[in-house]
Amino acid sequence: MAGFRIGRGRNNNRSPQQPPQQQQSYGQQQPPPYGQQPYPPVGGPPPQQQWPQPNAGGHGEPEYFDPYGQQPPHAQQPPYGHGGGGGYTNDNPGHTQVFAVGEDPYGQGATYQAGAAAAAPAGPRLHWKELLRGIVTRPGQTFLQMRDYAVWGPALVVTFLYGLLAVFGLDDARKDVINATLSKAVPIVLSAGVAFVICGLILGAVTHTLARQMGGDGTWQPTVGLSMLVMSVTDAPRLLFAVFLGGDNMVVQVLGWATWVAAGALFTSLISKSHDLPWPKALGASAIQLIALLSIIKLGTI
Repeated sequence: MAGFRIGRGRNNNRSPQQPPQQQQSYGQQQPPPYGQQPYPPVGGPPPQQQWPQPNAGGHGEPEYFDPYGQQPPHAQQPPYGHGGGGGYTNDNPGHTQVFAVGEDPYGQGATYQAGAAAAAPAGPRLHWKELLRGIVTRPGQTFLQMRDYAVWGPALVVTFLYGLLAVFGLDDARKDVINATLSKAVPIVLSAGVAFVICGLILGAVTHTLARQMGGDGTWQPTVGLSMLVMSVTDAPRLLFAVFLGGDNMVVQVLGWATWVAAGALFTSLISKSHDLPWPKALGASAIQLIALLSIIKLGTI
């Protein structure tokens, strides 16, 4: 047919030839002009600056870490004394909280300190007559009132006089004193008085040391002085009968055990009031002194 001419290798349905696309290699992209940021096509919003957000899981960097040296617009500086540095607040883990000098946000809690003196004495100092009477009639109130006062005068005098009479309460010692001449008897009696004073000082110091180790807060001078008075006063009834009846008398033996139990009760009350200790610890602190009194004085006649 003459009206048609077939072209060799030609596709009549193909669209017009498009220009070849230029391939741009990596690293040869043209950056935007200095000081400008590329924007999306016309009609789109400008890009928003993204700030680093804290990790909600609690891991990684803490929220006060700013790698760009800036703070997000929403961060506000807290008032002084209610937050850490960098505008971040509260007491969450990893945060630092600042307080003013002398400020205690956790309250003024009173802390117990062993050895600290009482705020004020429980009462005025007692006269030596009232002191001796109070140890027998109202020991608890007397020990509490005298816990801050040294009683060296009454303690040394009463213990020395007790030692002078204690020689006559021991059967062997009384025979030696009675059979000896006056020049020999006087030194024996005086040395016994001094020995009882030294013994009272040592035993009182031991009791005070044990009470402090158990948590007591008393001072050593009232404790030692009052313990010497308790030792002397409680054994006075037994000693008066022993001087005339002898240590082997049944009445003396009964009084010896009764006064020893009374001494234990008074020592317990003394340490409890002077050192603010419960009675089991107070009894344990005075146990060595009670055993020493039983072995040295009581068993010597009983």
